[in-house]
Formats: sequence, C-alpha cells, structure tokens
Amino acid sequence: MELSLFLLQLTAAVMLLLYSTRMVRTGIERAMGVNLRNMFLRSRKGVLLNVPAGALAAVLLQSSTAVALLVSGFAATGVMGVTGSLAVVLGADLGTAAVVKFLSLNLSAIIPVLLAAGGILFLKFDSRTTKQVGRVLIGVAFILLSLKMIGEATMPMRESPLLPAIVTYLSEDPVTAFAGGALITFLFHSSVAAILLFATFCALGILPLAAGLSLVLGANAGGGLVAVWLTRNSHIKARRITLGNLLIRSAGALMALLAVRFLDLPLDWLGHNAATQLVNFHLVFNAVLVAVFLPLIVPIATLTKRLLVDQGADAGGPKPLSALNRDVLDQPTLAFASVTRELLRMAEQIEVMFRPVMDFFLVSNPTEAGRIRAMDEEVNSLHTGIKLYIAELGRRDLAPEQARRATQLANFAIGLERAGDLVAKDILKLADTLHREKLGFSEDGWEELTRLHDRVAANIQLAMNVLVSEDLESARQLIREKESIRKMEQESNDRHLERLSRGAKESIATSDIHLELVQTFKEINSRFVSFAYPVLTRHGELLESRLAHEGTAA
Repeated sequence: MELSLFLLQLTAAVMLLLYSTRMVRTGIERAMGVNLRNMFLRSRKGVLLNVPAGALAAVLLQSSTAVALLVSGFAATGVMGVTGSLAVVLGADLGTAAVVKFLSLNLSAIIPVLLAAGGILFLKFDSRTTKQVGRVLIGVAFILLSLKMIGEATMPMRESPLLPAIVTYLSEDPVTAFAGGALITFLFHSSVAAILLFATFCALGILPLAAGLSLVLGANAGGGLVAVWLTRNSHIKARRITLGNLLIRSAGALMALLAVRFLDLPLDWLGHNAATQLVNFHLVFNAVLVAVFLPLIVPIATLTKRLLVDQGADAGGPKPLSALNRDVLDQPTLAFASVTRELLRMAEQIEVMFRPVMDFFLVSNPTEAGRIRAMDEEVNSLHTGIKLYIAELGRRDLAPEQARRATQLANFAIGLERAGDLVAKDILKLADTLHREKLGFSEDGWEELTRLHDRVAANIQLAMNVLVSEDLESARQLIREKESIRKMEQESNDRHLERLSRGAKESIATSDIHLELVQTFKEINSRFVSFAYPVLTRHGELLESRLAHEGTAA
C-alpha cells in the first residue's frame, strides 16, 4: 500500500511538472507568438545574432524543442537557411539551460504571489494578452509547486534499502544512466522537466552527482531526439535542422560523458552542493556547445544534406482514400459523417496552405508556392467529390431536417473551396507583386499583418474542432472571434491610413497590397466561422448577426 501511495504521489508531481511547463509555453506562444516570429526574422541575416535570439526565445517558451519547431517552419518556406536555423537552435539549448538554473533556485516563497497575480490576470481581465500573462505566472507557480511535491513524495525513497544499490549501479555504469536520461526526456518531451527532476533528486540526496551528470548528458541528447521525432513528417529542410541539432547535442554529450568518466574535472567550482553543481554543469555544457559547434555550422548543415537527400515530391506515400463511402448513401446519418470527414480533410489542407503564407512576402520561393497551388488543386478535387456525393444523397428520400443538413455541408464545402482559392491565388499573387515591384511593408504594417494572420490561423484550428465536435461553447467562441477579427481589420485600416497621412513611403508603396491582404484574411476567417452557425442555430443562440445571449457566452 505504501509503494502504491508513493508511486501515485510521485506520478502526480511529475505530471504537474510536465503540465505546468507546457502551460507556460503555450501562454507565451499565445501572448508573444508574433513578436517571437519577428525577432527571428530580424536576426536571420546574421548567424551570430541568431544565437541570442534563440536563447531569448527558449527562455520565454521554456523549451528548445518549441524553438526548433518554430525555425524549422521558417526553413521549410525558405525564410531562414539551415545554417541560420541551427544557430538559433544552439542558442535555444543554452536558453533552456538558463531556465533550468532559474527554476532550480529556492523560489517557494513567491508561489502564493505568482498564483494570486496570475489568477487575477487570467480570471478578471478580458484582454487576450493579459490573460496569457496570467497563465504564464500560474504555470511558473505550478512548476515550483511540483518540485516541492516531488521532494515530499520521494521522502520514503531515502530510507529504501534498494536505493544504495540503484545509485551505485548508475554511478558505475554511465552508459546506462546516459540512456536512461535520454529515454526519460523523450517520454517527457521536455528536457527542462527531466533535468529539474534530476536536480531535485540530487538536492534530496537520492541521486549522487556522478549518476546525475550522466543522466543530464543523456537528457541533452534526448531533447534533440524529441525534435527529430516531432518533425519526422515535415519538410526535408525542417528535418535537416532537427537532425543537425541532434548530431550536435549527441556528439557533445558523448564527448562530455567521456570527459566526466576519465578526467578529473573541477566540479567543485560549479557550486557547493550536488544539485547546484549539476545545474551549473548543464549550463556550462550548453555554453561550450555554442562555442565549439557554432564555427562548424556550415559543415554540419552540409552533412545533414547528405544524410537527408531530397527525393522530390513524388517520393511521398499514396494519397489517403476518400472518406465518401457510397455504401452508406441509404443511411443519411452515416453519409453525413463521411462528408464531415472529407470536409475536415479539406480544412486541414487549407490550414497547411495558410500557415506559411506570410513567409512568401519575405522571400520568393517558387517551389513552395507551386506546392501550395498543387494542394489547392487537391482541395478543388475534394470539393467536387463532396458536391457530387451530396447531390447523389439528395436523390434519396430525405427528411426536411436531413435535407437542411445536406445543404449546410455543401455550403461548407463551397466556403472551403473559396478559402483555398484565396490562399493559392489571391495571397500568393499579392506576394509575387510585392517581390516583382521590389517593395516591402513598413515595420508597423508587417506586425499588424502577422498578428492578424496568426489570429486567423488559430481560428481555423478552432473551427475544425467545431466541425467535428459541434461543441456549443467552442461555437460561441468562434463567433466572438469573428467580431475580434473585424475589430482588428478596422484598427489595421485606421493605422494604415494614419501612416499614409504621415507620408510613410513604405506604406504608400504597399497600400493596395496591405489593404487587400487584410480583407483576404477576414474573408478566410469568415469561411471557417460559418461552421459555428448550425450549432448555435440548433440551440437557439443565433439571431440575424450575433449571439442571442452575449452575457452567457463568456
């Protein structure tokens, strides 16, 4: 019974640690996603600038993996090169080491302050950014609280007769400890959480420094493996970045493991106790990685190109089969489910097309633009299939409600087909015009456009959830987002006109493109918001143009 209680308490503490690190990361992404994106774009012309940019992003996101995924997306569309992206990721690894150092300090006294301040900001304010700042503060408090819980949960371990044998084995077999650290980090999908766990064990006297060092080095290699796993189906340039990061972290970790094993390192300089030495060793290790491997970025990038050869577009697997099952046409409920699955496939295609479009205004990339246009052709094909399927379904004897549902699904397909055209034809055409005329948005104009783009991208995700789940609260939120986009459009137009009145040259030159792009984003958002109308109508919450009970939708 005591063993079961110990495992339950330890598991709960670790899960809270994982949840809270993710909570902080998502809060920062939602509050500062555009600012992080623009920070990378400002540093992309200098490799040395990429290192501090990556470190700062990792400090904010508390995850080098999240930074690696972000810059991998830039590389896929040609905005950043493989070498510059690798420099960002090197900086991100150092940034997460700094995060571990900060969180390992004794900050338990500020937990109530963080919880109170975060709760007030999240619950009592309506501003999206303010809410996310509150979310971040609560997440940091949860991290500190989880570390205390781990300490309390592991108290019985210190008296266990098995503990000396386990720690002796790990100390004498660094390879096993290294592999264990990599495995734990991969399972956690967070090197920050894993290393904080090891540092806590060292602080409690459960884990000796020798075993802890091997575990930390394994965690560094495991962190690189996580990014490789998460980008396994991504563009080849994205996979080259995460592979290069894995090669750097693994090579560095293995060399450090040999140094720890066979050299008499002055670890006493790193702190007065095992936990402090472990955390400082992790920080120094990542600083050394930057110093050693930054000059080798170009040959490492070349190596990744040799290891991952682009086989061309035709190397992909077979296309997924259509979800439109004609065997269930006589069963309208199942037929509607088939159409919904195919609509979801259309929506997912458009989301993939839409997410990188802002990058095309930075760098002309005909190859990737051609890929997006080819995806639009597939969207058009899916629309045609849905249209014919619903027409065939309509020849059955449908009840009035079933006929209305069939019409709604057909209208969804029409709206999605139009959204695909807006991305592949209108937006890419505007990007081509920008490059052909050698123009560029003003800094303020670019920030407005990227914020609007990111908000619409988030709404596309929400709309797909509504399509599948028909959740009432999500549908309400989607309608509210339509109003938010309308306000953002109006504010952007007003600020743009104000820049024109000041005679800002960049704004004057790109005025038509800016205004058309804002209008296009708004229309794409409207196409996806339409998913919410049937749900709200069914619950009697939709009037002609707005929610019936605005107060209850909050």
